[in-house]
Amino acid sequence: MEQAAVQNTGTGMLQFRSYTASEAYPVPDVQVTVQRSDGTTIQLSTGSTALSEAISIPCPPRSLSLSPDNTILPYATCNIHAEKEGYLPVDVKGVQIFDTITSVQPLDMIPAVDQNGARLVSEPAEDTNIPVHKLFAGGRSSGQSPIEACRARILSTPVIPNKITVHLGRPAASAQNVTVSFRDYIKNVASSEVYPTWPEQALRANIHAQISLALNRVFTEWYKSKGYNFQITNSTSYDQYYVHGRDIFEPMDRITDDIFNTYVRRPGTIDPYYTEYCDGKSVTCNGMKQWGTVTLAESGKTALEILKYYYGNNLEIVRTNNIADIPESYPGTPLRIGSTGEAVRTIQRQLNRIAKDYPSFGTLEVDGVYGQSTADVVKKFQKQFGLTQDGVVGRSTWYQISYVDCNNCKKHRSACDCAESERPE
Repeated sequence: MEQAAVQNTGTGMLQFRSYTASEAYPVPDVQVTVQRSDGTTIQLSTGSTALSEAISIPCPPRSLSLSPDNTILPYATCNIHAEKEGYLPVDVKGVQIFDTITSVQPLDMIPAVDQNGARLVSEPAEDTNIPVHKLFAGGRSSGQSPIEACRARILSTPVIPNKITVHLGRPAASAQNVTVSFRDYIKNVASSEVYPTWPEQALRANIHAQISLALNRVFTEWYKSKGYNFQITNSTSYDQYYVHGRDIFEPMDRITDDIFNTYVRRPGTIDPYYTEYCDGKSVTCNGMKQWGTVTLAESGKTALEILKYYYGNNLEIVRTNNIADIPESYPGTPLRIGSTGEAVRTIQRQLNRIAKDYPSFGTLEVDGVYGQSTADVVKKFQKQFGLTQDGVVGRSTWYQISYVDCNNCKKHRSACDCAESERPE
């Protein structure tokens, strides 16, 4: 999008937090140089607390970020250089500054030498380049909703993960994986997807949707069932936008800390709802329109009312204290002859559905008992899909069955394995 010139009649604030990237320990006294768009520079330090003072940066007026028809870049940008002896320098280009908003730029300081002075890293750290804000650039904001009937094997209960692994590209692309705290992930997505100047209830509605979409990916083991080693991507063709290393806006930081353990669901179900959304200007979709949330919030609607406006009245926001490392549906030990229980029933149901396309597999009695007949069907499945033909359902066979079953459900438009529904409190 072409950017028109504008006078910087607004003022935003910028500060820095410095810590070690691997262990998140504070790194005090990092020296930072800020270069504004007019070429002037500001020198400051993160001091003994590893958190700098907030400095003022001239920027376009707030009003530009509240109009969907605006064609002028509604924020200022800065480039920063940070350094401290014993650490690799950090360079970030395109830090975004909005009128009346404080932006916090994290400084991930990587040690260059060990305690004895021996060099740890031979290559300099790569620069971070923050792209033009997604809302200004336009295009799809989240991946389309998956077909409701087609789900990978889901966990028994939703969990708010301590950390989430993000693939920085399309699922099959050769791209970096980064593991970050779930809160930091949501703060980043919110800062990358919408403007921090929007009304409070509009921001809350958007962040609720971003949380719920991410938790749906975790709960359904969407990528795990396809053999990937991450929970979500940063591709908006599939998921939602995440810019590793970008600055975080204060409203996104505050709201996320308040609602990170909430999600949206349909009454009578337990799975987090896949809250598809788009900007509503350059792209339309079946879900929430980001620009529309501003109008609705300005009319007095609450975040829940905004969500119901787009996703239907049969919607609720629930909060959970189930915060833990991400579990997996795989039972932890291989299923073989003599195994019993719900995990065996799951496999038997899935294999019976798969048999619609592979009738030579035969069908099984869904009794939760892993007998010779179940082992024989598993062997046929393993042969068909190039797995070791041992009749044992280990991790790779478990997730391959889940993946094929999901595709089978999509083809036949039938119900896949879902958690038992529960009534809201």
